[in-house]
Amino acid sequence: MSEEVGSASPSSSPSLPPADRPSRWTTAGRAFIGALLGGTAGALAAILTTQLIKWMLEVLAEQRTWMYLVMPLVAVCLSVLVLNVVAQGEAVQRIVPLRFWRGRATSKWYVFPRDVARADLTADVVATAGEEEKFPWRLAPIRAVAILATVGLGAPMGTEAPAAHLGVAAGSWLKAKAHWRPFVRPAAIAGGAAGVAALMGIPLVGTAFMLELGRRRGAPLSFERVVAALIGGLVGWELNVVLGLNLIRLVVPKVPPADLTDAVLAALCIGAIAGAVTSITGALIYEVRGWKAGPVRKLVVGGLAMLAGAIAVSLVATPAAAVGPGGAAIVWAETTQTAALTLLALGLLRAAMTISAVAAGGCGGVFVPFLAIGDITGRVFSEVFGVPPDLAGSAGAAAGIAGGYRLPWTAVMMVLGVGGPYAAMLTCLATVGVATAAAIISARGLTHVIDWIAHRPQPTPVELQ
Repeated sequence: MSEEVGSASPSSSPSLPPADRPSRWTTAGRAFIGALLGGTAGALAAILTTQLIKWMLEVLAEQRTWMYLVMPLVAVCLSVLVLNVVAQGEAVQRIVPLRFWRGRATSKWYVFPRDVARADLTADVVATAGEEEKFPWRLAPIRAVAILATVGLGAPMGTEAPAAHLGVAAGSWLKAKAHWRPFVRPAAIAGGAAGVAALMGIPLVGTAFMLELGRRRGAPLSFERVVAALIGGLVGWELNVVLGLNLIRLVVPKVPPADLTDAVLAALCIGAIAGAVTSITGALIYEVRGWKAGPVRKLVVGGLAMLAGAIAVSLVATPAAAVGPGGAAIVWAETTQTAALTLLALGLLRAAMTISAVAAGGCGGVFVPFLAIGDITGRVFSEVFGVPPDLAGSAGAAAGIAGGYRLPWTAVMMVLGVGGPYAAMLTCLATVGVATAAAIISARGLTHVIDWIAHRPQPTPVELQ
């Protein structure tokens, strides 16, 4: 998976004598207060950033067609400039052991410490899971600039990881004030959950997202973490409702499958294809993050590949389908009668573009692109087997999150939050299970292929003659 880390577990804090340990009520109070503060700050940070991105994409949509192809390339160039020149970062994107943050590590707020992943936003969230007080919150402003450049100018990356990253940063900022430090950990967890919930408009998606990410580093599902994530999700969702936001478009299944056979076919076929495609995409994203090359070489190779993908998408579908996280591509798939192979080609091209954007140094998320890739590839079976298009798209989107991002419980919460007829919801839930299994199988297969290529014996000069 593109943003997964190794098996390192968070360092446990020294055990306190029983008399010095805070009571359960004290822990609950800290979690509640910290979560309210961090959730509010995190949701507002995510909302502001996402609204700016939406406005930038709307302005881009009004420009000439050739700008649809050129501006995403300009976007990753600006991201690389910000992160690797202004912020003096090295071309390191794969996460490394976290050793950097002991107070203020550099003399300039915008300069990256050596061990911080530059463009991988989820890496810092995972690396500090269980130790959120170590989150590099001072780097959030420079990352926000790179996020706005990448996603706002149309690169094929998303807003979910930015929402979580900036949410955690907003919550962990409390550690700058000594009297607020006991509230930092729940505030940071709630900030991330609130940012995601505000973006999606579904409270438990933000909760599950933060808890599942934390489990990648072995962060326990403690009372404090669960309470903070729940409150953060509710705060983000409440702000979404109160402000009347519509930050991301989710497809709601309106027509259930005709019978049990159609439901089983939909779950098996859509789960298998969407789970496999997004899983392989996620694995390749992880590989290109660890590519040992300088930022200029990465930018040239990744940028040209992304430009080629955008041209191909404009020929297969429409130039607008090549811009942004994938919302325009979904709209095109919804409103255009086309062949199943065309939809499959569009989904694969969108996957290749996101991989290329990551390789080039773009700073954004892959959650929303996985939604789009899963939605579009799921619709392949709408044409082949007669599955209702909205059900195929919704099931494919859920499969994309379960398979590509490896967040099955987050996908389950998304299905329950989106709603629809019970039969359609059950079909989507079954699709999540199939996609999870397909993702594991396809990722292992890809790993074996990569290992075989890397260790394949090279022919001797005699054999070449």
